[in-house]
Amino acid sequence: MTTFTIHTKDSAPADSQPLLKKSEQEMGMVPNLHGIMAESPATLEAYQTLHNLAQQTSFTKDELTVVWLSVSVEHGCGYCVPAHTAIGKKMEVDDKIISALREEKPLPDNKLETLRDTTLSILRNRSNISDNERERFYLAGYTHQHLLEIVCVMCQKIMSNYINNLAQTPLDDAFKDFKWRKE
Repeated sequence: MTTFTIHTKDSAPADSQPLLKKSEQEMGMVPNLHGIMAESPATLEAYQTLHNLAQQTSFTKDELTVVWLSVSVEHGCGYCVPAHTAIGKKMEVDDKIISALREEKPLPDNKLETLRDTTLSILRNRSNISDNERERFYLAGYTHQHLLEIVCVMCQKIMSNYINNLAQTPLDDAFKDFKWRKE
């Protein structure tokens, strides 16, 4: 069990209280992850900012879900995988895409598979991807902008995945139907 405090709007440091109110307004709840991040107002603000920026990228809802879940599955994040499953379903991402990502099986679309492969290569190789990988990515219809946006979204997920793994963040009730564990 976590030894981190899951702050509420009342128990959080003063600078985190308006950030938790923002979480509740945007999500209808204060996710446990945000409650833990509230211990450090700068961390919570950075995460909220990156989350908002991720949604402003040029990625479609399917593509954004591919990046979010690919990174979270790779890191074995038992909080983010269920959370992004719920978010993906709310965004009306096809269940076949979500299942393939969660189960690390081939995606039903070659372009999305290329996005997942590139995302994982960037993550695993600390951005040192081969010319062949870049060429495959560009031939699939992606651009330099997309490479940069993968890194932006990846930064958001690295924050949450690492914090959840460190804090052993308990799942919120809203995500429990999508419980996941890396096999």
